[in-house]
Amino acid sequence: MDERSEFEDRLRQARAREGLDKRPEGRGQLPQGPWGIGLRAGVEVFSALVVGIGLGFALDRWLGTWPWLFLVFFVMGSAAGVMNVYRLFNPRTRPRSD
Repeated sequence: MDERSEFEDRLRQARAREGLDKRPEGRGQLPQGPWGIGLRAGVEVFSALVVGIGLGFALDRWLGTWPWLFLVFFVMGSAAGVMNVYRLFNPRTRPRSD
């Protein structure tokens, strides 16, 4: 019985080392299917824009510089959203989970 469990452990390690075992899906994985990918890309852009617009609006009201900080943070939020989508589709920038 002990030899069998030892063999199964070695087999499991070898399969994991060779990449034969399917990894469980979790956070950080690309969504499957076109709807999932499109939804994630849209959420990435929308959330970056909302944060940029919110920060710009709040700082403009606080400092009385309307509309300059709003415009600056709108552009920065737009750029951040585009960069998030670029990182979503560019496999070289995705961290490996080995």
